[in-house]
Amino acid sequence: MRIATWNVNSITARLPRLLAWLESSGTDVLCLQEAKVAEAQFPAEQLRELGYESAVHATGRWNGVAVLSRVGLEDVVKGLPGDPGYDGSVEPRAVSATCGPVRVWSVYVPNGREVEHPHYAYKLQWLEALKAAVAGDAAGDRPFAVLGDYNIAPTDDDVYDRAAFEGSTHVTPAERAALASLREAGLSDVVPRPLKYDHPYTYWDYRQLCFPKNRGMRIDLVYGNEPFAKAVTDSYVDREERKGKGASDHAPVVVDLDV
Repeated sequence: MRIATWNVNSITARLPRLLAWLESSGTDVLCLQEAKVAEAQFPAEQLRELGYESAVHATGRWNGVAVLSRVGLEDVVKGLPGDPGYDGSVEPRAVSATCGPVRVWSVYVPNGREVEHPHYAYKLQWLEALKAAVAGDAAGDRPFAVLGDYNIAPTDDDVYDRAAFEGSTHVTPAERAALASLREAGLSDVVPRPLKYDHPYTYWDYRQLCFPKNRGMRIDLVYGNEPFAKAVTDSYVDREERKGKGASDHAPVVVDLDV
């Protein structure tokens, strides 16, 4: 079984690449982030023609998450129970579903913006709510994983230059402590292998030639429980999909399971 996560940075802008990638990659379940469309505009019919059902939680403009599956789609939960919300509204940042023998969450963790910004406090609160929401499944006997754009680099090795991020979000002790707390719920980091270079970065800014210079970050993560982690046979960052015209600034992270 092949499962992947991908921040597509607008499914409308990325649709031709997404459809081609699904056809060529052999992916059974794909967790998407930053759909940036309302549910009514989500391309469910085009995906259905390829054999994928869609569970979508999106309101348009920003954010938006989905789970695509060609191995079944059941017990869909939209939204994060206990979501603290931001600026008076709850954002579409999480959706979960059971896909064949595996249950997954697709999550788009708040960016945080700046350390002193209210969005940073919201990010930490949201991660606390995520831990509470997934604790039951994480401790269960069924393969389970929380996949998505976490907007946090777990270690200094997960950024191209730690000094370049000094004082910025994504690398602060509090954010990394929140990830450690999530792992304490019974999840482990399924670290992918890079297809090129030494580090499996998953995101490269569009600016300043970051991708050609490999100035990246590993912020798209797969956190799986013990049955999930034991079933992993391979995992890699599909760096090729970050290349070329019209690419997302994130690459897919692919996980192969023996289930």
